[in-house]
Amino acid sequence: MDELRSMAVFAAVIEHGSMNAAGRTLGMTASAVSQHIKRLEQQHQVALLHRTTRKLTLTEAGSVFYRSCAAMLAAASQASVQMAALRDEPVGELRIAAPSGFASGVLGQALAPLLAANPGLSLRLFFQDEMIDLVQHRIDLALRAGNQPDSTLVARHLADWPFVLVASPAYLAARGMPQQPGQLYQHDWIGLEQEHGLSPLRLQREDEIEVLRLRSRIASNSMLSARAFALGGLGIAMQPAPEVRAELQAGVLLQVLPDWQAPVLPVYAVTPRRDVLPAKVRHAIALLQQSMH
Repeated sequence: MDELRSMAVFAAVIEHGSMNAAGRTLGMTASAVSQHIKRLEQQHQVALLHRTTRKLTLTEAGSVFYRSCAAMLAAASQASVQMAALRDEPVGELRIAAPSGFASGVLGQALAPLLAANPGLSLRLFFQDEMIDLVQHRIDLALRAGNQPDSTLVARHLADWPFVLVASPAYLAARGMPQQPGQLYQHDWIGLEQEHGLSPLRLQREDEIEVLRLRSRIASNSMLSARAFALGGLGIAMQPAPEVRAELQAGVLLQVLPDWQAPVLPVYAVTPRRDVLPAKVRHAIALLQQSMH
């Protein structure tokens, strides 16, 4: 590091024409500048400057060395510009991991404005229901559902998604629309595995609470899989409301027991612990918070 500092001082002397001028620019005395030059000459056993009472001129070795110093400083300056761009502008590759349920289009709808406004930004998505090591896979941002355990990661709350019970019109036409929670026992239940925290099923209407222990005819650990079975007319499933909004609007799914509230699913943006988040991550989190409410 000392040599790099001396190289920067040497380049400043050449660019400003004298040790006094270089010293004023660098906030150093002319004597301190001279010491840096002498240290370089002693280290490399060559003279870098011809010194006269009126001016300094480069030796042949000094000319070669100055080109290297100038290139080093230019590279350092470019690196600083690039780091500032990463800090201040959404550029580079944004790597996001999320459960498979988010592959239905929630992320695309949220992040489309960010990609459209920043042509220097690219997006790489990793959809999997297993926990992914953010550091090992260089993940900038992970979406995770459910309460997050304490860890070395930073979890930012994005939203609480309400769950809704849904089934296809064909299934309900054949089996009937339940009017009370207890009637769910007479239906085919498409259940999610225990780790999702959705079993037993708890439904609430004002002060009235029903807790049901439904036997799953179809059980899955994937929201998308459960949704596909519901769309196929194979039973009633519970889904995050934002993820089935389009299907409900299109009428390919109908809400079951709409007067009863199902549990909510907290959704978090999880990042590695960093002092400063890159702009691409900050903007992505802001858009996700906005779109998920």
